[in-house]
Amino acid sequence: MFVRTFPAILAAIAFCSPLAADDNEAAETGRPSPYFTGADLFGLSVAADPQISPDGGKIAYVRRTNDIMTDSAVTSIWLIDAETGAETPLVSGEGAHFSPRWSPDGSRIAYISTESGGGPELHVRWMESGASANITALPESPSGISWSPDGSQIAYTARVPAKPVSLGSGPAKPEGAKWKAPPTITDKVTYRIDGAGYLKPGFTQIFVVSATGGAPRQLTSGDRHHSGSLEWTPDGRRILISGNRDENWELAGIDSEIYAIDIASGAISALTDRDGPDFGPQVSPDGRRIAYLGVDDEGKAYHQTELYLMDADGSNTRRIAAGFDRSFDSLEWTEAGLFAGYEDEGEYRVARIGISGNVDPLSARIADPGYSRPYVGGHWSISANGTLAFTSGSASRPADVSILRGNRSRRLTKLNDLKLSGKRLGETREIAVAAPDGTPIPSWILLPPDYEPGTRVPTILEIHGGPFAAYGPHFASDYQLYASKGYAVLFTNPGGSTGYGAEFAARIDGNYPISNHAELMAAVDAAVAQGYADPENLFVTGGSGGGILTAWMVGKTDRFAAAASNKPVINWTTMALMSDGYPFFGRYWMKGKPWEKPEEYWDRSPLKSVPNITTPTLVLVAAEDYRTPRGEAEQFYGALKLQEVDTALLVTPGGSHGDLTMSPSQLAAKTAAVIAWFDKYRTDKPAE
Repeated sequence: MFVRTFPAILAAIAFCSPLAADDNEAAETGRPSPYFTGADLFGLSVAADPQISPDGGKIAYVRRTNDIMTDSAVTSIWLIDAETGAETPLVSGEGAHFSPRWSPDGSRIAYISTESGGGPELHVRWMESGASANITALPESPSGISWSPDGSQIAYTARVPAKPVSLGSGPAKPEGAKWKAPPTITDKVTYRIDGAGYLKPGFTQIFVVSATGGAPRQLTSGDRHHSGSLEWTPDGRRILISGNRDENWELAGIDSEIYAIDIASGAISALTDRDGPDFGPQVSPDGRRIAYLGVDDEGKAYHQTELYLMDADGSNTRRIAAGFDRSFDSLEWTEAGLFAGYEDEGEYRVARIGISGNVDPLSARIADPGYSRPYVGGHWSISANGTLAFTSGSASRPADVSILRGNRSRRLTKLNDLKLSGKRLGETREIAVAAPDGTPIPSWILLPPDYEPGTRVPTILEIHGGPFAAYGPHFASDYQLYASKGYAVLFTNPGGSTGYGAEFAARIDGNYPISNHAELMAAVDAAVAQGYADPENLFVTGGSGGGILTAWMVGKTDRFAAAASNKPVINWTTMALMSDGYPFFGRYWMKGKPWEKPEEYWDRSPLKSVPNITTPTLVLVAAEDYRTPRGEAEQFYGALKLQEVDTALLVTPGGSHGDLTMSPSQLAAKTAAVIAWFDKYRTDKPAE
């Protein structure tokens, strides 16, 4: 297997261990490097999932800290006093602890824990006494936990195993014989999911259990998944969910409806009915209305999600905030009003939404708990009195917990200030970029820590994935590692990026990745023209959608000294049939099946341009990536080898599509390998 050749390949590109001191002087003296190094990923902490108590007085949040001894993120739950900022550990110790959820009266917190060692289980902690209990022994991991309005029950989702498909029968196994495992058979459309691997037979169902423990009651059943956020109605008689219960649900694309489950009878009724997704229901405190998110399915690669209201029985549906050109992706409705989250020009925001549709943005700037690259996103919750708890950050700090009361925002945690205060970090600056048609392309450049004004430096164009996602001026450990080695990092939001309106996102509908090339090269030209980038030392990299574009661009230009294509798509035909989302990509992105539009699939595949590639290109992928499958990267590597283009293939064992499915040491190794590859082709070689 390739995994066994991993050390040899790293040696071939002059890679040294990221856990050793990167700076030679630091290594010789024993002093810590003044720059951000791979070893600094350990001890890095991020805040996630801040849950504010109903009265706004306390915040429970998940803290993830990278541990050097286990090479993993240790996950615990901490409690913050919203007035004083005082922090105390709420649930820590053996196992992982996450998903804290307050009871309606604020006296208890339900959460999920693996402390028993037997898998995730549902726990409840009584805040006054500090006692906690495992509420129910579960054969499968719970998720989506939600308290009933009176605090007497907790609803959750879990997989219910099903009998596996069988075809025929093998010979009888003799007593005492040791046979290999039998073949597995599936007849499901979705049989594997990135991050979860190959799926076991069964369906996700909804359960309720007494908040003081006991046997749970299964509310749903059958050969359909019942999942999503669970929303109780204020009278405690119904739970709202989203999903698809149609006969053709496996091939229904993005279609879903909102359903109401009657607690007493278990009867399920649909509250919405259209061709398109309806999801994220939130019931008004008086129980009269339901807010939800949705869109009409127009067959586009990206649909901007809209906000709707309906009466509690599903009638009188109407769209609100129709003039607001942003895509809503999260909702919460408390006594303080209806609030919605959305991306907006490189930031994540929350706004209060009036019933008439007026949008009043709050002043909070929310940051994503991810730290390897500067994606836009974040977590938030709001109390009954309108106090907002959210993850905050900056270009120099990963996610912390902040609070917003009125117009005053205050950071409550400083998880990495002490650790990073001794590091010289790169500075992020915004630069002006325009596409060839004059459309502004939001762009930033991170400069090396010791950058001298007026000098040109080697520059890496780093391209975001998605492609329907966005970057912003946020902390990125990858970028700081590049900067510590003297590279500037140029990052942009080209057409298709979210948070800039429907028209901007639609720039790549039906043509991705073709139209992005000119926009990204315009950003490179701007960085050169504005005196930052050395035109003789340009490099390009990116992951997922950014990996696709890296592979595409080196087939269209030789301006880059070297490239690193991470988890790319190289052949749209194989991607459309091998990805975990194969019912989606052909239908929405390519507008047809591979045999229906073979020329369009080929024209948009980077593989077509391989004969033009002369740029030395490193190819990277995780071993268990099922979103842009490993075979895509291996096709690119094989094609480059056949063309005698200098290349190497880096495979990360155990990882899947997301960066943070890798361990801290693996993340450091991946980035160190990219730096070593680029160093190999720099004309201004860094000092040994």
